[in-house]
Amino acid sequence: MRHALTRRGFFKGAAAAGFAATAVTSAEAAPAAAPRRFRSVVDLTHTMSPEFPTFFGVPGIELQKQFDFKKDGFNLNWWRVIEHAGTHLDAPIHFSENGATVEKIAAETLVVPLAVVDVRGRAAQNADYLLSRQDLLDWEKKNRKLPDNCCVAMLSGWGQYVGDAAKFTGSAGGVFHFPGFSPEAAEWLMKERKVTGIASDTLSLDNGPSKDFRVHTMWLPSGRWGLENVANLDKVPAAGATLVVGIAKVKDATGGPARLIALV
Repeated sequence: MRHALTRRGFFKGAAAAGFAATAVTSAEAAPAAAPRRFRSVVDLTHTMSPEFPTFFGVPGIELQKQFDFKKDGFNLNWWRVIEHAGTHLDAPIHFSENGATVEKIAAETLVVPLAVVDVRGRAAQNADYLLSRQDLLDWEKKNRKLPDNCCVAMLSGWGQYVGDAAKFTGSAGGVFHFPGFSPEAAEWLMKERKVTGIASDTLSLDNGPSKDFRVHTMWLPSGRWGLENVANLDKVPAAGATLVVGIAKVKDATGGPARLIALV
């Protein structure tokens, strides 16, 4: 028995030593991963509620209390949600016949560099302002070329009006008034740069008066995603932050409420 135990211990020890040696060799051979560091976390998400302004003028979410802790021992709500309300993601299928639905968006494309283009001054003078190609070139003059696979976000300042639906939508005579991306800027980002997504702090990627939703019809069918009603873009730098897009992986969804986080 002693002999068996001794031999068993020997082989066990030898196997462990061999594994350790292999692990060390593999670790030495493999290139070290680049360290990821950030100093702060910024929530870029508005709180979703029935009061949040929507494109359709109806509540974007309705909650029904289905189980109550005092009665049932746990709390549970049923939700009725508009996919494209509150801070949310537009999937490629939203404006295309055969585009990717939410669950088909690759996870690695939801963690990307964030570029924030500040057009607050121009938007304050023109509620229908269109972020231009020149705005993008001006950003690059200050911050270098847009990083590959990034998200380009428009900071118009409209996020401050979320608590005032009339101001946020700018509705007048049945027409909305708020800033958005110009089709020319979207086309330039598609053809001249490698951009994964675009984002807006307003109700839409297109500006309020748009009738043809040209940015949507160009951008989304190309396989890229968009974000709307983004919050707190004024609290992140123009360049250097990493955007994390958290969205429920719902089969066949054309979009959905998202929790957006910037790592700075």
